[in-house]
Amino acid sequence: MTIIAVATMLATASAYGQNTGTAGQGPASAPAPAKQVPAAPSTAAAVPAHAAPQAKPAAAASTPELRSAAALALSHEPTYDEGTAQRIREAALSYSDLAVRGGWPAIPADGKFAVGVQGPNDDLLRRRLLITGDLAADKATGPYDDAVAEAVKRFQVRHGLAATGTVTPRTLAALNVPVQKRIKQLEASLERLQNMNFAFGQRYVVVNLPATFAEAVENDHVVRRYRVIVGKTEKPSPTLTAEITSVNLNPTWTVPSSIAKTEISAHMRKDPTYLARLHMEVLDSHDAPIDPHSVDWSGTHTPNFTVRQQNGAWNALGAVKIDMPNPYSVYMHDTNQRNLFSDDYRFDSHGCSRVDNVRDLAAWLLQEEMPKWNRAAIDAAIATGERLDIPLPKKVPVAWIYLTAWMTKDQTVQFRNDIYDQDEQLLEATAEEAAFFNQAANHPLTAHLAQ
Repeated sequence: MTIIAVATMLATASAYGQNTGTAGQGPASAPAPAKQVPAAPSTAAAVPAHAAPQAKPAAAASTPELRSAAALALSHEPTYDEGTAQRIREAALSYSDLAVRGGWPAIPADGKFAVGVQGPNDDLLRRRLLITGDLAADKATGPYDDAVAEAVKRFQVRHGLAATGTVTPRTLAALNVPVQKRIKQLEASLERLQNMNFAFGQRYVVVNLPATFAEAVENDHVVRRYRVIVGKTEKPSPTLTAEITSVNLNPTWTVPSSIAKTEISAHMRKDPTYLARLHMEVLDSHDAPIDPHSVDWSGTHTPNFTVRQQNGAWNALGAVKIDMPNPYSVYMHDTNQRNLFSDDYRFDSHGCSRVDNVRDLAAWLLQEEMPKWNRAAIDAAIATGERLDIPLPKKVPVAWIYLTAWMTKDQTVQFRNDIYDQDEQLLEATAEEAAFFNQAANHPLTAHLAQ
């Protein structure tokens, strides 16, 4: 039985024992969950975003003031640290309690909201935001005002949406995701972390793929956070743990054979000048140049050659590559298409992670052991145009994780879309494995051998 199933049983018993008359009315009017997560020490900490608000006004009066969406977006709490799994487990318990109490109401698909304009669904939206702690308990009724707009912003930040304060179609879709699906996201995220073996250090880097963000963590605080572009849905980035070993300035790019066979070959069939225009050369197994016109670009067989792009402004890796040896041959790097970082949808690579402002990350990686390599020194070295590999005297742990749901130390629960459609697959596989072992344990032969 999973932790979520156990939590649901306990929550059902708790709700029934406390008040059988209100258990079906939903969390906004129900007693608080039996298991509470300790409040963050800061007086500016947010109301636990996973907990149902208290029904009594007196409880609301003692609630710490909600942080603004801007403060939430600038949080220094890591997505992934040694306590993440336990916090996800606690959030899952509270969300299971919410499910037993009725979850949250759905907002009509044609609902319209505007600041200062009275609408028929205003109180319904307030109730929805109040249940997940995005709106203070003393703001339960009234038109769509600045307090609701700020609550919508907070909800948007927690779900990786642009913090506009308006109920956009994507925001409405996120508001209407049922609590049962959120529970599955928490359960799948917890399952993944239980199967990871990551050596947290004083300094480490985390890329959360569904969130398309990278974090540089030092002394349990995020000191740098960067937008990243990760793998397309058809070419997903892998989850992994590794160590960052070096920073490469003005790198060349050796095109993976899969890309050479498909994309490069297709371009060459249409335009024989493609390689020359992109400053690419074809090399044999001894790195000797080959005439591109002598190559079979039909794409029907595995290439027996290597395509390499020279360094420069045209290079797909940009000016910086962060090397992190791993079985998947992926890494973090700059890009010559930096405009893509401004997109909300940042799933556009072949598996590697493109990092916004990667020179700043490179400087952070090098500053502890090699302080001479500050940002100015890195910029100057890149300006020379010469390739330079800088080994890290002390390797920095790095983890690429796939969390569609997590809770940070300040009790803020975050959700992201399951862009690679992996949550359901993982939970189904886990259920099948549990069923297999349960069946094996109850087999007569197994029982006989156990005696």
